[in-house]
Amino acid sequence: MSGAPVDLSFKQISNLVDAWTETPSSSLRPIKRNSELKYSSRALRLNNNNITDLYGLQKTITHFLAEPSQLAWLDLSFNKISHIDQVFCELSELRVLYLHGNSIFVQSEVNRLGALPHLHTITLHGNLIENNKAYRDRVISALPRLKSMDFSAVTRQERVLANIWHHCNNRSSNKEALQ
Repeated sequence: MSGAPVDLSFKQISNLVDAWTETPSSSLRPIKRNSELKYSSRALRLNNNNITDLYGLQKTITHFLAEPSQLAWLDLSFNKISHIDQVFCELSELRVLYLHGNSIFVQSEVNRLGALPHLHTITLHGNLIENNKAYRDRVISALPRLKSMDFSAVTRQERVLANIWHHCNNRSSNKEALQ
C-alpha cells in the first residue's frame, strides 16, 4: 500500500532539480520512508510553483519515490509549463495528471498522452488550449480512456461526439492532403 502524496507544492520551485533540496510538506497521513530514505508513495504534488519545463522530471521522481515506476498521480497545476513534454509517456502507470492553470498552448501535444495506458483523469482548464474550438472533444478524442476531464465526468454522449468530431476532422484533413 502506498502512502500519502509527496507534497512539494508552494515551494517556489522553478527548476525541477531545485526540488531535490526541498523537504516535502507534512500531511495528516505520515509519509513512510524506506531504508534509502525514499518515500513510499505513488503520488507527487509539484503544484503552485514556478516550473516552466519538465527537464529532470524523471530524476526528480526517482529522487523522492521508492518505486518511481509506480507513479500514478502527478499534480503540476498552477505552474508556468507551456508544453506537454514527451517525458510524460515514460510514466506508464500514470492514472491522474493535473496540468490546469499552466500556459499550454499547442492542442496537438495532448495526443502524446494517448500513449499512457492507464490515464483516466486529466485537467487542462486554465491553459490557452482551452480557448481552441472543440477543445473538450479534441482531448476526449485523443485520450479515449478518460473518465474525467477538468473535474467533470466524461459522458458516453461526449465520447460519441468526440469520435464523430475526430472522424470528420480526419476526413477533411485527408481530402486536403490529396489535393
